[in-house]
Amino acid sequence: MGNSEQLDPVILRIKDMLKSMKFGSITLVVQDGKVIQLEKNEKVRLK
Repeated sequence: MGNSEQLDPVILRIKDMLKSMKFGSITLVVQDGKVIQLEKNEKVRLK
């Protein structure tokens, strides 16, 4: 599997995560040069 093939599903997943959040962060966990986990930390702002 090429590098590009491995990244395509990761990029799509990140795009989906971004659509559903207003404030926060997304962390990529990498092992042996491959993304093995995505972590989403969402903040809720109270006015």
